[in-house]
Amino acid sequence: MKNKLKIVVVILILALLPVGCLVGPKYKKPEDQNAAAFQNGPANVDTLASVVNVKWFDLFNDDVLKGLINKGLANNYDMRMAMARIERTRAELGYTKADLLPAIGYGATVNSNEKAFPVSNASASLSWELDFWGKVRHENRAVQNELLASEEGRKVILSNLVSDIAVTYFQLRDYDNRLIIAEKTLETRQKGYDIINQRFKGGYVSEVDLMQIEQQVAIAEATIPAIKRQITNLETTISILLGQAPGPIERGKTNMELQVANNIPVSIPSILLKNRPDVNQAERIYMASNERIGVAQAMRFPSFNIAAIAGFANSSVSSLFDGSSYLQNASASVAGPIFNFGKNRRRVEIYRQMAEESRLSYQKTCIVAVAEVEQSLQSVKTYKDEWTARNRQVIAARKNLELSEARYYNGYVSYLEVLDIQRSLFEAELSLSELTQNQLSSMIQLYRALGGGWN
Repeated sequence: MKNKLKIVVVILILALLPVGCLVGPKYKKPEDQNAAAFQNGPANVDTLASVVNVKWFDLFNDDVLKGLINKGLANNYDMRMAMARIERTRAELGYTKADLLPAIGYGATVNSNEKAFPVSNASASLSWELDFWGKVRHENRAVQNELLASEEGRKVILSNLVSDIAVTYFQLRDYDNRLIIAEKTLETRQKGYDIINQRFKGGYVSEVDLMQIEQQVAIAEATIPAIKRQITNLETTISILLGQAPGPIERGKTNMELQVANNIPVSIPSILLKNRPDVNQAERIYMASNERIGVAQAMRFPSFNIAAIAGFANSSVSSLFDGSSYLQNASASVAGPIFNFGKNRRRVEIYRQMAEESRLSYQKTCIVAVAEVEQSLQSVKTYKDEWTARNRQVIAARKNLELSEARYYNGYVSYLEVLDIQRSLFEAELSLSELTQNQLSSMIQLYRALGGGWN
């Protein structure tokens, strides 16, 4: 009885020891590789006003676009795969947590021959590898960080999905507008061709004028199929983002009617890095890698196991559950490496280098995050200035065309001048349409770069 009591005491001591033992490095947050302020940002920004307070739905005033985004969030395959990865990691977390607790099992053997071995028995068993050095706890923390990283990864996909749907939608509406411009240009040139053709037949103009206008009609005609082809490509792209078979996409407001919030508060880089899901994901991955150094270090030390069994055993099945057949036993064991040619040491070094790679990846992600904001701020500013100048060009070109046509029909200039102004107006209108799309898209890219919309 005293021996059994000693065994129980030893087992309890061994079970309580792991609470205080944990080998491996402690996590230290890497230095953020960010600037003190944005070069292209506005001066005197309110650092308390973070982009996190601006919801992505507040950026749009087009119910159709909002509906497309909602559909994409519900059906996009990348989003659904991200959710599956999260659930898988959550299951892995539960799997590793189970290693902290003892495993309990049962077994039974029945033999008709009393001389058989093993004899007939029925028993319950307990086995437990004590987490003396923190191997299981480090692995558990690593999987917890991987779970958080996968959740941040879902946010990255969500952010990119909202951005991709919105930008592609703006591009689609841009090409819708280009098609209208091309069709109106073709109609205008066709009318001009009819007039020039009548004047040519009447002997008022040369054949050169007729050929020049016919050439411009053909250019406008050739532009329309190319635009329609691009519209179909963009509709297909949006369909894939929505997780549906390719087909027509519903339209809402034109790009000229759309207004994207242009008062997004720009936070300082330190606040930015807390908002960016890719930055948070990279840090969690580094934290998981750091924990696995502890796992590798714990594997260099001996492991402690306790086991217990209680049940019945007897060569005769009929006497199996007699009191004399009862047996029980408890044991403790230790096992560890002595010499394996540096394998365990090199395993630790492998995980150290993996953690170092993750640390450098985190710092690179921080730099990329700040750089994306810098680029987006500059794009928003320059696209706005460029649009203003291009809009003035279009207004001036339209007025110039009116004056030139009047001068031509009054015989003051050749039709070559009219054609040149028509060509300049057509190109300017197409460029203005594209700039309108770029201006809208740049605001979306800035919002995404600032990591907004998560609260």
